[in-house]
Amino acid sequence: MTTAAYTTLAFEVREGVAEITLNRPEAANALNAEMAGELHDAALRCDADPAVRAVILTGSGRFFCAGGDLKDFATRGDDLPRFLKQMAADLHLAVSRLNRMDAPVIVAVNGTAAGAGFSIALCGDLAIAAESARFTMAYTRAGLTPDGSSTYFLPRLVGLRRAKELTLTNRTLSAAEALDWGLVNRVVPDTEVLPAARALAEELAAGATLAFGQAKRLLDGGLNATLETAMEDEAQAIATMARTSDGREGIQAFLEKRPPRFSRA
Repeated sequence: MTTAAYTTLAFEVREGVAEITLNRPEAANALNAEMAGELHDAALRCDADPAVRAVILTGSGRFFCAGGDLKDFATRGDDLPRFLKQMAADLHLAVSRLNRMDAPVIVAVNGTAAGAGFSIALCGDLAIAAESARFTMAYTRAGLTPDGSSTYFLPRLVGLRRAKELTLTNRTLSAAEALDWGLVNRVVPDTEVLPAARALAEELAAGATLAFGQAKRLLDGGLNATLETAMEDEAQAIATMARTSDGREGIQAFLEKRPPRFSRA
């Protein structure tokens, strides 16, 4: 097992699965500048480590993340605009790295996800929510505007009308509603959210990580591509995978009727 020492996060890698836990339970895991920077560093660690083949992102305590740390913001005075730009830069680099890495990212929403917490919950490839989880944008309630990728992911997941409703009214969605709207893949009892995420992560960690990364990029790019561009990207990607040992192993295992042994090469 590999660990890293952070102040606002818990981080460990075990059997191919990295777990990143937002760890400010006394502050409802509210995002501050230190957490944004540490989340960026943790994302870089996951992306750079070939042993990491799946990632779980979750929160400690009763909250997933209650959003930005407004108490901290209030102490910044006239420096707040500069401070927010710096914090957003780290958060956005973390979100980008999590979304772009080959390893699938599973968000285990263990409690309320508000503001930046909602944004972070949107950025994973898959999401599992506890029955008690709640989702709310919350930004405009504080006279602020969304960050952390929500204006990119939210309309793509729920459509523009619903995205505007959530952003302008700050409507709170239950876990069941989030499932119905397509924001999460599964809802489980509170005590099962992390075990369910770990079981899924272990399954994915045994899979073809390079192919996962290629497939993620194809799906993301296909949202804005023409049909012909999307199909050309598909042709290039599948030819690339055919050159890898994972591609050859997958085909051979199918022919031999045995489980494949992927090596991320």
